[in-house]
Amino acid sequence: MTRRDTSPTGLGPRERAAITAAKAVRSSRPALVALSHSLHAEPETALQEHRSADKVAALLADAGFRVTHAAGGLPTALVATYGTGDLVVALCAEYDALPGIGHACGHNVNGAAAVGAALGLAAVADAIGVTVKLVGTPAEEDIGGKVLLLEAGVFDDAGAALMVHAAPEDSVGASSLAVGAWDVTYRGRPAHAALAPWEGVNALDAMTLAHSAVGLLRQQLPPGTLVHGVVSEAGRAVNVIPELARARYELRAPTAEGLALARRRVRACFEAGALATGAELDLVPHGRDFADLRQDSFLTESYVRAVRALGREPVSRHGEVMASTDMGNVSHHVPALHPTIGYDTGGARQHTEEFARYGTSPGADRAVVDGAIALAHVGVDLATDPVQRRRFLEGAARRRPQEPAAGGVSAAAGCDVA
Repeated sequence: MTRRDTSPTGLGPRERAAITAAKAVRSSRPALVALSHSLHAEPETALQEHRSADKVAALLADAGFRVTHAAGGLPTALVATYGTGDLVVALCAEYDALPGIGHACGHNVNGAAAVGAALGLAAVADAIGVTVKLVGTPAEEDIGGKVLLLEAGVFDDAGAALMVHAAPEDSVGASSLAVGAWDVTYRGRPAHAALAPWEGVNALDAMTLAHSAVGLLRQQLPPGTLVHGVVSEAGRAVNVIPELARARYELRAPTAEGLALARRRVRACFEAGALATGAELDLVPHGRDFADLRQDSFLTESYVRAVRALGREPVSRHGEVMASTDMGNVSHHVPALHPTIGYDTGGARQHTEEFARYGTSPGADRAVVDGAIALAHVGVDLATDPVQRRRFLEGAARRRPQEPAAGGVSAAAGCDVA
């Protein structure tokens, strides 16, 4: 499908491209809102987002994008590209939901907004010399799909990576907490709890001691470092000494370095539970660690101009941290943008059933369209500013895998850290 540039005359190239991109987004509003509502109506959790990925892929394929399924080896990831420009603009579309409470983080809004931005930029891709790359990123709420896609090289050619996140307010500039998780298992030995409890090794006691030790440790952890967990199994019958206890614990810290320090301290708590009871301990990392988020200043300033033109006034959150996101890992390698796009949620915050109920409200629908237009405008800005375009192109060139040098030695690829 060939797109015709219908941009207004009498304006500069950037202004013409921005107006044309916005017009393309607005003309796609019915399809974008329908996508958001459909994702919301059929929530799918981490790596089970088959229908969600198919919906995104179908809309983009109909618009002339080249779609690759199972990108990076993840069954519910995808990459959809349009254009042949040397500057690749990546747009991250999230669409996974939370177990039991659906799209309580608003990923239906996030994903539809990214798709809308891709459609807007596709309308001017040839005019501004970009390749639009929509990356469908599953499992953000669990194992960190973006981290796995980053490791698979999906972002190697990207000059910048952009997305917006649903929230009760518009904001820019925040960082996020680095986060890592463990699946914790204690294995003991069963025994009759009344006749011969001394013959057992109590896995629940081990978990209880570890949980208490973590609670006491919290006073000694640096500000901003958090530990939280949930026990999923701790015995089956009250008259049997529990031989198995399972839990999942998350650790968060302002930086990846702080996360590594917390991990050492918390590990000692779990080892203490095993030592005190004689239970065997298994600590298995759950997914990939999420790094702290670093947002590019040029991309942020461009986004602020774009949303202000749409009647929004984002709150500056520079120096503050939000929860955690796998976009943090991307931002350590590619200049990144991750603002929030706000709508009325009746005071409810993310990860609650109340927040999820507002995901198809008129405000959420407006957020889809406004977020898409704003991201498209950022894409236009980074492509049409000569200095910034050069920066993004040079960063992408350093990240691309290099051809083997003479003698068979590979040259190391550098990272452009935002």
